[in-house]
Amino acid sequence: MEPITVTANVAAPIEKVWNTWTAPEHIKQWCSASEDWHVPTATNDARSGGKFMTRMEARDGSFGFDFEGVYSDVENHKRIAYGMADGRQVSILFEANGDHTKITETFDPEDQNPIEMQRGGWQAILDNFKKYTENQLKP
Repeated sequence: MEPITVTANVAAPIEKVWNTWTAPEHIKQWCSASEDWHVPTATNDARSGGKFMTRMEARDGSFGFDFEGVYSDVENHKRIAYGMADGRQVSILFEANGDHTKITETFDPEDQNPIEMQRGGWQAILDNFKKYTENQLKP
């Protein structure tokens, strides 16, 4: 299957975007696709060979899972690549453009859900990241 790509243009400088993307206290605030999900715990060792784990749960307690993997490449303010626990690969590019940052996230799809559903879920999380990060800059 072809990899899936989602993008966002965040109205924030690269340093702010990078910190919000990698700091566990921020990950817990933005890493969900909808309001009925949340992240009670997150750990992140954002370096090559480092591991991450984000616990994603439905707010009603009906379902939850650990999203986890190991970083294969981390280049501060530029690129993150990792392998998920199931072997799929993800690459995220961060492109600074003044006080904006373009994020391009490409991931291997899984074979249990339709491609459009997967694209929509990952795009919703990325959109949530954009909204959360931009709101952090408001006075």
